[in-house]
Amino acid sequence: MQMIYNVKDKPKFGQLIVFAFQQLLAIMAATIAVPMIVGNGMSTSAALFGAGVGTLVYVLFTKAKSPVFLGSSFAFLGSMATAFAGAATAALGYLGLIIGAVLAGLVYVVLAAVVKGAGVKWINKLMPAVVIGPTVAIIGLSLAGNAVGDLQASNIEGGSNYVAIICGIVTLAVVMLCSVYGKKMARLIPFIIGILAGYAVATCFYFIGKATGNTALMVIDYSALVNNFKEISFSSFISVPDFTFLTAFGGFKGITGSYIGTIAVAYIPVAFVVFAEHIADHKNLSSIIEHDLLEDPGLSRTLLGDGVGSMVGAFFGGCPNTTYGESVGCVAITKNASVTTIICTAVEAMLIAFITPFVAFLSTIPHCVMGGVCIALYGFIAVSGLKMLQKVDLDDNRNLFTASVILIAGVGGLALNFGNVTITEVACALILGILTNVMLSKKSKDAKKSKK
Repeated sequence: MQMIYNVKDKPKFGQLIVFAFQQLLAIMAATIAVPMIVGNGMSTSAALFGAGVGTLVYVLFTKAKSPVFLGSSFAFLGSMATAFAGAATAALGYLGLIIGAVLAGLVYVVLAAVVKGAGVKWINKLMPAVVIGPTVAIIGLSLAGNAVGDLQASNIEGGSNYVAIICGIVTLAVVMLCSVYGKKMARLIPFIIGILAGYAVATCFYFIGKATGNTALMVIDYSALVNNFKEISFSSFISVPDFTFLTAFGGFKGITGSYIGTIAVAYIPVAFVVFAEHIADHKNLSSIIEHDLLEDPGLSRTLLGDGVGSMVGAFFGGCPNTTYGESVGCVAITKNASVTTIICTAVEAMLIAFITPFVAFLSTIPHCVMGGVCIALYGFIAVSGLKMLQKVDLDDNRNLFTASVILIAGVGGLALNFGNVTITEVACALILGILTNVMLSKKSKDAKKSKK
C-alpha cells in the first residue's frame, strides 16, 4: 500500500495539527470508554493524558519507527475491576491499578528479553500469514458489533434509532467519498470531515425536534457542554485531571501481601493474552506500511514500548495501554504513516486533557456518528487481515483448515473465563489457529518423508 506520508515524513505544521486531531478522534471514544466502564471515580481526561504519555514512551522505545497510538486497553477491564473489588478504600484501589499495570508491564519486559535473545524467526514460523491474517481479520470483525451498536445508538433517551442510523450513514458516506474522491487535504482528513458532517446532521435533527417537541429526532446531547458553563470560573476552561497517582498515595497504609497477590493473578495472565494481540497488530501495521516492524525496530523494542507505556499510562490515568486497531485503521485509510503525526497526537491528547470545554465538546459527539466512522475503521482492519491471505495457497487443506478454524472461532465469539482472567475471542482464535497449523504442518512433513 503506497503511503502519502511515510514513517519518517514530516507534514507541514498546520497540516500536522489537523492530521493529529484526526488520529485523536479515531482513538478518543475507546480510550475514554475504559475508565467510564470501570467507574469508581476514574477520570476520562486523566486516561487521555496517560494514553498520550504512554504513546510518547512507545515512540521513544521504537526509535520513532512504528506509527501507532497507544490507548486504554479493554483486555484489562476485569483486572481493573478486581483492583477496586479487593480494596478496602478507594485510594488502595487506585494504588492497585498502578501495581497491576507495573506487573503487566514487567511481563512485557521479560518477553522482550526472551525475544531479544531468541530472535523473531520462531514467531514468524509459529505465526505465518495463514495464522496471522485471519487473526487480524478477527480483530476487526470482533469489533463489528460495537460499531453497529453505536450506529443505532442515541445519546438522548427516546431518540429514534432511525435518526441515529441516518446520522451515522451520512458520516460513513462522507468518509468514503472524501477518502476515494477527495483531493489534497480532503483525502487526508476524511474522518474529521465525516464527523463534522454527521454532527451537523444530528444538530439539524435536534433543533427540528426541539422546535416541534419531537424527542425522537434528538440524538445528540449537549448537556456536558452546557453544564460546563453553568457557573463560569477558571475550571470552566482549564482544570487538572484527577491523576491516578494523586489518589493512590493515600493507599499505601492499607496494602497487604494478599492484596498484591490478588492483583498479580488478575493482571499477569492478561498480559500474556495481550502479547498475542500485540504481535497481530504489529504484523498488520507492517503489511500496511510495507516494513517488518518485528525486525526493525524489532519486537523486543515494540514490547518494551508497549509495556513501559502501559506502566506510565496507568500511573497517570489508571488504564494500561495497548496498540490501537483504530489507529492502525486510520493509517491505512488516510495513507499517513508519519510518526511525527503520532507524536503530535500524543501531545494534543495531553493538552486537551486540561481543556475542559474541549473535553466536554468531544463528549457531545453522538455515538451514531462515531459508529459510522468505526464501520470504516474496523472494516479496514478486517480486510487488511484478509489481504494477508492473498499469497496463501488455500487449495492446500492444511492452510484452509487453519484459516477456517481461526475465522469461525473468532466470529463465533469463543472466549474462556478463568475467574477474573478472560482469554478474548481474538486470543482464543489465535491459539487455536497456532495449534491447528502446528499439528497439520507436522503431518504434512511426515507425509513428504513417506513419499521419499
